[in-house]
Amino acid sequence: MTESATLLHKRSFVELSARQRIKALLDEGTFRELLDPFQRIMSPWLARQGVVPQADDGVVIAKGRLTEMPVVIASIEGAFQGGSLGEVGGAKIAAALELAAEDNRNGVPTRAILLLETGGVRLQEANLGLAAIADIHAAIVDLRRYQPVIGVVAGSVGCFGGMSIAAGLCSALLVTQEARLGLNGPQVIEQEAGLDEYDSRDRPFIWSLTGGEQRFASGMAERYVRDDQQQIKQQVSELLLLGLPVKQRSMQADLFLRQLTDFNAEPQVEPATVRHLFGGEH
Repeated sequence: MTESATLLHKRSFVELSARQRIKALLDEGTFRELLDPFQRIMSPWLARQGVVPQADDGVVIAKGRLTEMPVVIASIEGAFQGGSLGEVGGAKIAAALELAAEDNRNGVPTRAILLLETGGVRLQEANLGLAAIADIHAAIVDLRRYQPVIGVVAGSVGCFGGMSIAAGLCSALLVTQEARLGLNGPQVIEQEAGLDEYDSRDRPFIWSLTGGEQRFASGMAERYVRDDQQQIKQQVSELLLLGLPVKQRSMQADLFLRQLTDFNAEPQVEPATVRHLFGGEH
């Protein structure tokens, strides 16, 4: 098949809304949304600050099956407030993960998938959002004792802030070329370190350091696929079938600390240096 024909047959995952992304992953006819928009469970804080709230607070939770496996999926809507998480949206994700862990304790092997399209905590909700993200972290660690928790960073918002830590806690991470992953976003780094250190307008430079291809090549993601619904569904399914890793990434702190000790941060960081330090080319 020619490249042009491939593009014509491509069905983008990145261009889908949060709800559509879940439906693209689940087996047909198994989608069941929890706390849907008609429940009107939304942030009580945004309207007070002149921000129009959203009926689902920018987070969609659904249960269903993926290649016959019972799963719960939490999908963050990047188009609402940059995918930022507040009290309500964060609580929905944490509760879904906690219920999945309870399922496992009751003999139902429920896996979890996190579709991460987020800039991190919602500034308008500050500490409430931070507390909710901490609950998500704890819930991931609890659930992954039983079943894998798979993170997907597709783009175009990326995954930053406290939710990048959630990505690091996942049993496995899948990224696309459009994805970005980092603790701090480009504008924050530029503000703190200066334009000479990090130009937030230099898109090729940003993707060369925090883009999906770079994160995969430097060992911070297990799978790297093109933006295609079928490929992403297939890869997520394979990761679920693999089960729990021998050693979770977050349990390898000593290894990462040794690598950081050998890292010279004085000159400007080059992508090739990062790849070599954290595991080299796959």
